[in-house]
Amino acid sequence: MASAPSASSPAQKHAVVYGGSGGLGVQVVNAFKARNWSVTAVDFRENPAADRNIVLDFSLVFEEKGKTVDKELRAFTEGAKVDAIINVAGGWAGGNLLDDDLYKNVTLMISQSINSSVITAKLSATHLKEDGFLLLVGADAAKAGTPGMMAYGLAKAAVHQLVASIAAPGSGFPAQGTVMGILPVTLDTPMNRKFMPDADFSSWTPLNELSYKIVGWAEGAERVESGSLIRLVTEGGNTNYVKL
Repeated sequence: MASAPSASSPAQKHAVVYGGSGGLGVQVVNAFKARNWSVTAVDFRENPAADRNIVLDFSLVFEEKGKTVDKELRAFTEGAKVDAIINVAGGWAGGNLLDDDLYKNVTLMISQSINSSVITAKLSATHLKEDGFLLLVGADAAKAGTPGMMAYGLAKAAVHQLVASIAAPGSGFPAQGTVMGILPVTLDTPMNRKFMPDADFSSWTPLNELSYKIVGWAEGAERVESGSLIRLVTEGGNTNYVKL
């Protein structure tokens, strides 16, 4: 279900934020709005700060979600291309091969990380401007084995591979566009603070800073080479963005 679009200037840049009502997504939407972008949020609930919302039903399967977002975004834009597509949907699940919930967790992680990344990648092929920007979220931990969080590591490693595939010639991605992946260690989200109250928050990446960094990449001021994977290394409250 889509909320009614609001009027915007023809010159105003347009960002689509998939996962726009989540912990990071809310901050990303706010950062784009602060920079005078028009924003479409996609999630399972509305973000009132966005100019328009595409609200997905939990009952939709993967293909139905993708086709719903494509159809409703096309209705909003009336064929106009967007400047940036940002996927910040995701989640976490622990457990090794002995975990009774392994199958369930793999299914969940595929849905939250892989499927959302494929949907936004597919959108970029038809909705993104020729020099547009696509961002996906991987994980620093998924650069190596993740025996204590099998499902999470599997899904995030697939996102890293997807970034490389999108950036390669013949992928269908806009020829002058930029795709990149960010690899957080731990994001300073309300949910992470709830479940890890005794952790060292100074080593967690602040959402506000990261959100404005994403906007900077989207605007081209700090754009990186297409296909890049960028580690988010936060120490003592300071974050460095390190290309692999």
